[in-house]
Amino acid sequence: MTELELLAPAKDLETGIAAITHGADAVYIAAQKFGAREKAGNPIEDIAELCHFAHAYHARVYVTVNTIIFDSELKEVQELINQIYNAGADAIIIQDFAILAMDIPPIAIHASTQMHNIDADHINFLEKNGVSRIVLPRELTLDEISNLRSKTKAELEFFIHGALCVSYSGQCYMSYSLSGRSANRGACAQPCRLPYDLIDETGNVLAKNKHLLSLKDLNLSGYLADLIDAGITSFKIEGRLKDIAYVKNITAHYSNLLNSFIGLNQQYKRASSGKCAYTFTPDPERTFNRGFTTHFIDGRKPNQASLNTPKSVGKRIGMVDRIYRNYFSINSTETIHNGDGLCFFNSQNQLVGFRVNKVDGDKVFPNQMPTDLAIETTIYRNEDFELEQTLNRKSAERKVECNIDVSVTANYIKLSIKDEDGVSALIEIPNGFDKAKNPNYLDTIENQLRKTGDTIFNVNRVNIECTTEVPFIPTSIINSARRELTLQLRTKRIDLHKRNRRNNTTTPATVPNPILTYKANVANRASTNFLLKHGVQSIEPAFEVKRPKGEVELMVTRYCIKHELGLCPSKQGAKPTGRLFLKNDHNLFPLVFDCKNCVMKVIQPNK
Repeated sequence: MTELELLAPAKDLETGIAAITHGADAVYIAAQKFGAREKAGNPIEDIAELCHFAHAYHARVYVTVNTIIFDSELKEVQELINQIYNAGADAIIIQDFAILAMDIPPIAIHASTQMHNIDADHINFLEKNGVSRIVLPRELTLDEISNLRSKTKAELEFFIHGALCVSYSGQCYMSYSLSGRSANRGACAQPCRLPYDLIDETGNVLAKNKHLLSLKDLNLSGYLADLIDAGITSFKIEGRLKDIAYVKNITAHYSNLLNSFIGLNQQYKRASSGKCAYTFTPDPERTFNRGFTTHFIDGRKPNQASLNTPKSVGKRIGMVDRIYRNYFSINSTETIHNGDGLCFFNSQNQLVGFRVNKVDGDKVFPNQMPTDLAIETTIYRNEDFELEQTLNRKSAERKVECNIDVSVTANYIKLSIKDEDGVSALIEIPNGFDKAKNPNYLDTIENQLRKTGDTIFNVNRVNIECTTEVPFIPTSIINSARRELTLQLRTKRIDLHKRNRRNNTTTPATVPNPILTYKANVANRASTNFLLKHGVQSIEPAFEVKRPKGEVELMVTRYCIKHELGLCPSKQGAKPTGRLFLKNDHNLFPLVFDCKNCVMKVIQPNK
């Protein structure tokens, strides 16, 4: 039976626990340093606590060590990986080749999408060097995923939801070049979210003050079955900087979708245990989103970018019907609440937001009436007050199903519990109790044994076999026995949790490309020696170590501004435009359109 894993982000311990409680089969989290989101670091003690919580459900914890590493940091990284392993983590997610040559415990290694895992030869090289899972680039189509699946035995992981980097991950140097903040070091300043002008070689402005590199958010809710068919077994949600409400909502949404798929396809099962019950109806549009795109999953499509704003737009809730001095009426089927944050695009396509002070039927009273609101303007809700209130409280329970069997004889009372995975525990109590006066006292015993309360267990069935007089067991003793039974079972589940071990015996392998440029992101001697040992002949240092001479490709992206704006001659029949440039107040970036390979490059001219 094939296991399917829903992998959720965790910026901290609380969010990680919430993700698992809301249906994640695994979470990924950063340690103190060397994660690709430098603002989402966590102490080892918190990672250990998260592992302890997750393993009770047989859920897994992956720790990101996915930045490039400088020479002075190699020893620190090696020590950190030892700490991560000892904390109980199930795998590390890496970018730097140096880790493949380190003397570290046999923890499983996953290759981050930062390693640019786009071709089978590269993936097979990683697999032969001990990598058990490959995180594929977001830009791949279903056919490309299927092709890679046929050429590797490694597990394949794919992003299904969240923010999109416009560049191929690990191949963007724009932030470092402009601000000294390296994306490959977890410190991206996100220049792709800024506004630019698009101009031609004569200075003619084709697009003014637009967020031309800012993509909408990924949403592959409708493609899970296709991805499973293509060979994906781990489905990743982006968002290690997102708040806990977002993680709860999106995790619950995809958990429900996976469960629905498995309900119709019994050859699959979830990678962890337990069933979730929610106090809300998950809806991705009701938490942070810039609008949604399916990116390239079924080919190139228009409307990938959020051209007018990089901010959350939220959910479309209706159109303005009438406008009055201090309120407006709206034609909507959605219930609007006091405290909601609403927004709209004005006549200049600028996003304008306001808070709802009061709602009376279809009448909405803003805290301050927008001056540029017009009839038939589309209104969005980007802050859902009611949902946020719900999600900031306890909003889910996750229970592992189990059965309890009780055997009552004249000399002893045996209680055994077995869960949905076949894990069991047993306790025995001497039977020195008086006869119960109530002939239905067995019902009382059963009812008390079902009260598993705040434990992770839900009792489906209690079976009591009594071969003697029904004893009167005080409620306190029944409750104590139940607590001991469930504690033993939880402890046993954690003890039996299986961590995948890395096989240190690697297969001889030669790198696919013997000539490596700065895009290989080699920033230390250990990586250099590892690659030379495996057939590399020439290695340029990483961009962060030494800036390449001449013009530099700051970004390579499958997304194309020409296609987004309807200017593509080859696919849209548009008139050729000549050379194009991105321009802001301080910089002019030439654009190169490689139409043969259908990619766009953002260039920094000679310095």
